[in-house]
Amino acid sequence: MDAIQMSLLEQVAGLHEVPEGAYNIRANGEATGRNTTANIDIVTKTDKPGIDIIIKDGTKNESVHIPVLLSKSGLKEMVYNDFIIGEDCDVTIIAGCGIHNSGDSDSEHDGIHSFFVGKNSKVKYVEKHYGEGDGNGKRVMNPATIVEIEDGGYMEMDTVQIKGVDSTKRVTKAKLKNDATLVIKEKIMTHGNQTAETNFEVDLDGENSGAHLISRSVAKDDSHQLFLSKINGNNKCSGHTECDAIIMDNASVSAIPEITANHIDASLIHEAAIGKIAGEQIIKLMTLGLTEQEAEAQIISGFLK
Repeated sequence: MDAIQMSLLEQVAGLHEVPEGAYNIRANGEATGRNTTANIDIVTKTDKPGIDIIIKDGTKNESVHIPVLLSKSGLKEMVYNDFIIGEDCDVTIIAGCGIHNSGDSDSEHDGIHSFFVGKNSKVKYVEKHYGEGDGNGKRVMNPATIVEIEDGGYMEMDTVQIKGVDSTKRVTKAKLKNDATLVIKEKIMTHGNQTAETNFEVDLDGENSGAHLISRSVAKDDSHQLFLSKINGNNKCSGHTECDAIIMDNASVSAIPEITANHIDASLIHEAAIGKIAGEQIIKLMTLGLTEQEAEAQIISGFLK
């Protein structure tokens, strides 16, 4: 990998070098590095672009890195990655996409990640999107995540997009069985003329299943964000969706939460709040010696932390 790709790797995966353990690094549409372990296998698909990540029953305290890097202007790709996680596992999966575009053509990465979480397994999934480059071409990312969690399974998704992505449509759909839990934490910041759309839909099919969806976002300049969330309580279950957004300048934010109870013991809550930074917060920080711009940055950083 060249210096630009190594910089992108650090931004999206926190890596300064090739990681230990299982990994698959994709750069400019091609695999540039892969490693498997005794418990984690990575197999190239034969029918379409993408990989299968197969994690054996009982795998614990292991991680998988699957970053995607684009540094060629005008490159557009679509990949399909399937994660088959066995029973009684405890693993961390670190994904993410970084685009460096210094040309005039749009660069785009679209991906469909499908997770099949086995019984009593625990999965933490970290995904960061990042864009940079001084060209006129746009940086576009459209990730889709499909999740199925078996009895007693737990999955936590931590997704971040705070810089440089001109357009994104993020779709997450999940189905949960008995005693399964899904926790999603999303952080987004847009600026300029950027657009970001989030669409969550969760079916709580199993008894005592639960979902908690939390979105924090900041919209600056002339950017626009749309947050859609839908939880269907189809059994005795609990669901909570929350969207908090800070709006600045001429930006706009729409939040449309929806909850549907199809069972008498479904307990569902939705919350949405959109507003500007309170003036007294800025004044308080300015009395401590910060400029107005520094105070705003400090408040935003704490909000998205």
